[in-house]
Amino acid sequence: MRRKTSENDGKNLTLTEHLEELRKRLIYSAVFFIAAALICYSFAERIIRDMVDLAGDIEFVFISPAELLLANVKLAMIGGLIIAAPFLIIQVWLFVSPGLNAKERKLVAAAISMGGLFFIAGALFAYFMVIPIVLVFFMGFQMDIISPMISFNSYMSFVLSTVVAFGAIFELPILMILLTRFGIVKVSFIKKNRKYMVLGIFVLAAIITPPDIISQLLLGLPMLVLMELGIFLSGLFAKKEDQD
Repeated sequence: MRRKTSENDGKNLTLTEHLEELRKRLIYSAVFFIAAALICYSFAERIIRDMVDLAGDIEFVFISPAELLLANVKLAMIGGLIIAAPFLIIQVWLFVSPGLNAKERKLVAAAISMGGLFFIAGALFAYFMVIPIVLVFFMGFQMDIISPMISFNSYMSFVLSTVVAFGAIFELPILMILLTRFGIVKVSFIKKNRKYMVLGIFVLAAIITPPDIISQLLLGLPMLVLMELGIFLSGLFAKKEDQD
């Protein structure tokens, strides 16, 4: 009875109460994020050294007085966001879960958990597999009359954008499961339009990666595998009436 009462109270909150609840969750999230960013700032130099080691023999420069400082701040902010992500997700969950039924809560909770694991897998794949290969490919294009002078800020932006892109792309199976489970898209529709999805994957890979075939293949091929995995899992989790 207590559980049912709390669920009904969560669903029947007034607009003012919803806004107050949202404000509270935002404050908690902001405080935790700032604390995590400050902690990450103390480790920023160690992270920078690891990123430089990842590049091998490439030497970096900074071309403005504040560039290296801003790089430390940028790493601290992104690192803080990554560390705070589980807490931020919990705050979002606490805000939206009262409006869901028991089955929907279980599905969304499982999707959030699996989504975090998929994002980490994509980020690690990009950092340890994709980036070293792409760097070797890029550094192969050199001329005797032109000396490379790579700004660390541009290198860091390349690393972070690649890591985030792969992490986001690895969320594809989770997105497909949610879309089919909630009846937004039918599994049969996805299967019927698989060839267009393949084309879209390589177009997307060409847009969000550097303009070389190696980067596009390194992103496009895992996306194809993730798409097929998403189709398979969608067939397992989708409602029976939405599979046909």
